[in-house]
Amino acid sequence: MTSHITKGLVIALILFVLDIIAGFAHFKFATWWRWIPSIILLAAIIWACLNFAAQKNHDVTFGNIFGHGFKTSVVVACITIVFSLLSIFLIFPETKDVALEEARKQMEAKGTLSQDMIDQSLEITRKMFVPFAIIGVIVGSVIVGAIASLIGAAVPKKNPQTPFEKQP
Repeated sequence: MTSHITKGLVIALILFVLDIIAGFAHFKFATWWRWIPSIILLAAIIWACLNFAAQKNHDVTFGNIFGHGFKTSVVVACITIVFSLLSIFLIFPETKDVALEEARKQMEAKGTLSQDMIDQSLEITRKMFVPFAIIGVIVGSVIVGAIASLIGAAVPKKNPQTPFEKQP
């Protein structure tokens, strides 16, 4: 049986490779790309839940499946934090500047903030970029993981046997 740790590691590696490709191809901050990692994570956690139920011969409950999927998403979040830090500091050190420039463009496009307010907001974000990135990874992965785990736990056939039925 494949553990939630192994599944989480594989999912995180896939997301990391896609992130590197997006960075080198310069579409990491494109509006269409922002949702792709979340969609992939959602599908992968649902797959992990379905796979878990199948490996247990459907002798599972909703809670068993949900727990497996959620633990898998927590593993993905933990590994993604490490990958994000590597990406920010080693692989793509320009990430912070590009992200702040994109944020500036979006705030200016709205037209509701003065230039001073935009500058203050971006200065706070510059100082707190790494904690914000870590919190974003955790919250994003856990929320998407919880939704995917709920879907993944609801879909497969469940045929839990009582302890009396399991005896030879």
